Amino acid sequence: MADGAAVPVWIGANFWSRGGGPRMWNHYDGALVREELAVLAAHGCNITRSFCYWPDFVPSPERIDEEVCARFGDFLDAHREIGLGTIPTFIVGHMSGQNWDPTWRHGRDLYRDVWMVSQQAWFAAEIAHRFGRHPAVVGWLLSNEMPNYGGPAETEQITAWARILIQAVRSAGVAQPISTGDGVWGIEVSGRDTGYSLRALAPLVDFVGPHVYTMNDDPVREHFTAAFACELCGSYDRPVVLEEFGLSSNFASGENAACYYRQVLHTTLLAGARGWIAWNNCDYDDLYDQEPYRHHPHEMHFGLTDRRGHPKPQLEELARFARLVGRLEAGGFAPVPADTLIVVPEHFERAISFVTPEQREEIYPNLFQSYIAAREADLSVAVARERDGLPAGARLYLLPCAKLISAPGAARLRELAEGGATVYASYFAGTTDRQRGPWFPWLDEIFGVRHHLRYGLVDPIEDDEVVLEFKVPFGGIAAGGRLAFRVGGVAGSRACLPVDADGAEVLAVDQHGSPALLRRRVGTGQTVLCTYPLEHMAARTPRVNPENTWLLYSALASEAGAHRPVSVDDGRVVVGRLAAGGEEAVLVINASPDTVEAELTGSCAVGSSGGPQAGSARDLPGFGRPLALAPYEVAVLERGGIGAEVGPVP
Repeated sequence: MADGAAVPVWIGANFWSRGGGPRMWNHYDGALVREELAVLAAHGCNITRSFCYWPDFVPSPERIDEEVCARFGDFLDAHREIGLGTIPTFIVGHMSGQNWDPTWRHGRDLYRDVWMVSQQAWFAAEIAHRFGRHPAVVGWLLSNEMPNYGGPAETEQITAWARILIQAVRSAGVAQPISTGDGVWGIEVSGRDTGYSLRALAPLVDFVGPHVYTMNDDPVREHFTAAFACELCGSYDRPVVLEEFGLSSNFASGENAACYYRQVLHTTLLAGARGWIAWNNCDYDDLYDQEPYRHHPHEMHFGLTDRRGHPKPQLEELARFARLVGRLEAGGFAPVPADTLIVVPEHFERAISFVTPEQREEIYPNLFQSYIAAREADLSVAVARERDGLPAGARLYLLPCAKLISAPGAARLRELAEGGATVYASYFAGTTDRQRGPWFPWLDEIFGVRHHLRYGLVDPIEDDEVVLEFKVPFGGIAAGGRLAFRVGGVAGSRACLPVDADGAEVLAVDQHGSPALLRRRVGTGQTVLCTYPLEHMAARTPRVNPENTWLLYSALASEAGAHRPVSVDDGRVVVGRLAAGGEEAVLVINASPDTVEAELTGSCAVGSSGGPQAGSARDLPGFGRPLALAPYEVAVLERGGIGAEVGPVP
């Protein structure tokens, strides 16, 4: 990281003028650009992300088109006049469903060809030298979604490419924050190995920038995908900027587009994001016969404004969010420290020998569903990567569908339980028949059971629903209480773990009387084993959330002593907290299409993280009476120096 390359809070849009799209530098209209920027500024934006379309900027090797460069200078001047900053992107490259080569590339490899790498480094250095001291430039990006343009490669090659380009930019004497612009589509976030390793690249950059466009079969999963990406990106000691997110109006009505923006913005705020850059500023109907819009016509309608520059509902949502973040930023803000951790197995983020990509990639949906259930239980949750050594200090450790885990990781979890934590794991046979069964070492010993698995076979779940009946009170669930779960998955994964208790206490049985949830007291803590792959079953079931795993997690949190000063006893509503200005702001998110009356509960104090408690949760506006939330609406409860409001964000 460069000295002084701090990342402020950024809110804005990726920018192409509707007068030219990716070809705007050859069809530049300065007056129109200023009009477009003024609309963004009027709606609370403070930055754009801009693009140096490579074929137009560099018509031949080591020659800048001076006219294009002058237009870019005017573009920067327009930002300064209107009060915006911009983050220029160098290698573009890929854009909106099409790759755009300079005529002189001739298929040369972008990572391995030393001459081709030198051309990219020269271009980045040249732009940084010319414009690096312009007051409108607030950051730099090496590329736009380079995995789509340069393709995958070995991590060492991609990391070397990034290092060379970053050094070239820094050689111009600039100090703004810099990142890669690759979308963070590597193995640590997706489980798919593209060579873009966040673990390798994070030490080189000042922030990480996920690009999140999702298609799901469950509304809650759709709205929380970006938040989970931010959680996974936040493991590497760099600020997280949601560098691209959004939707085409071809795919969503104005009302539903606003709901999507509202949910994504607030859930990623809770997940630790420090910046939000929507894709993109405007629609491009008048460019219908220009590539890429000619063959990807839905790309015309990702705009925050329509073809005439009028705000669409999603821009109004961004403006509301900008006002909220502005208030929070005045006192500084951050998620409260998590005392519930979801364990990310080492196998998820590293290509371990003879572990197949299918085995690695099946981990992600189970982790994601666990994250959703934890949020629905109003837990302060984060991810902990096994590869980094699992930290002490959390009250609850979650291992959803714990098939793949290392032996040192299992030993560490036993140590954490003996030291006072609650360690929960659920069984999972896997979706493939390769080494089918749990790889969890010392399973019997750690959880106090004796399993009856048969080699090469699974114990299939024959029912369409699994019902857990509690034999003893557990975390607010009474003896005799029942939780039902829909069964999902493929033939091999619709399987349970046959066990007898051997030192463990049976907390709940299934509808056939078999142990389904067991607890073993160890040291000053406890281990809890679920014999069903609850998170996997939910992850494989369409339109399932909220499902009852959140109630189980809520009970686990109560037993573990996890800190929940404010909560709502309704899985459709997510409550999260932010430390801000010595106080805490509470976000109450209706994650459902229903109108909900949420009643806040809690008796613990609410205060700043790590400092004196500021007061009771009962001091919050809206506490102790029903809080009406429209479908997908958000209420923000603020107190003290931040101000206070109840109801939809204004």
